[in-house]
Amino acid sequence: MLILGILIVAFPIYYTFVASTQTLQTILKPPLPLLPGDQVWNNYSEALFGGVGRIGGVSVGRLLLNTTIMALGIAVGKIFISILSAYAIVFFRFPLRMVFFWLIFITLMLPVEVRILPTYKVMVDLGMIDTYAGLIIPLIASATATLLFRQFFMTIPGELVEAARVDGAGPWRFFFDILLPLSRTNIAALFVILFIYGWTQYLWPLLVTNSNDMNTIVIALRKMVSFADADTQWHLVMVTAMLAILPPILIVVLMQRWFVRGLVDTEK
Repeated sequence: MLILGILIVAFPIYYTFVASTQTLQTILKPPLPLLPGDQVWNNYSEALFGGVGRIGGVSVGRLLLNTTIMALGIAVGKIFISILSAYAIVFFRFPLRMVFFWLIFITLMLPVEVRILPTYKVMVDLGMIDTYAGLIIPLIASATATLLFRQFFMTIPGELVEAARVDGAGPWRFFFDILLPLSRTNIAALFVILFIYGWTQYLWPLLVTNSNDMNTIVIALRKMVSFADADTQWHLVMVTAMLAILPPILIVVLMQRWFVRGLVDTEK
């Protein structure tokens, strides 16, 4: 059953790769061969460095750059804001701190669609449409990440906090020298999840990008597929699809050990 499950998941990816190595004529004449073709270099170089007509002549390399910047910005921004918010809520005693926490928590109950129009209006007023800031900033607030960091910080022994205070560690030194090293596995696990979240965004980039140069790879894939098969460059569509799934896979593979440890530590 495990092997069957792997085959069910892996075969569409393999089939996409095979299609990405064929000519357009071969793809349009089913059945598609089960072995890769001889157009690997031609197709991938055309997509990466040439321009795709359906998306205004923008190269897939530019699309990958846009999507990487957005995904990294969202992941790093969410972690930065969430860990500081959780740190303030857990370790600082200020008025209404629990009220602020519950206000953050309540945002989990709001569907994205409820907030998207007011957020779009703010971006228009600030002149952030068709910019990297407009793609990233509205998506970096995360109640989920704040909740996870808060729960982890609440497991920190009070004796450790007192020992740091006795040693003369101020709030920032305690944060950077003690909390951050203890949180590294949680940060790694969240980074993987949030990077993939940012990479697969569709609705928000669709709203805030007007020019083809600012498109993400997910938006470009939709534009490349037309209603008439004869008008679609299917070999380039398949190349773009393959290139779109490589960065998330690479992140998961490179950070697999930290990701698993972070999930296990979170469960504890």
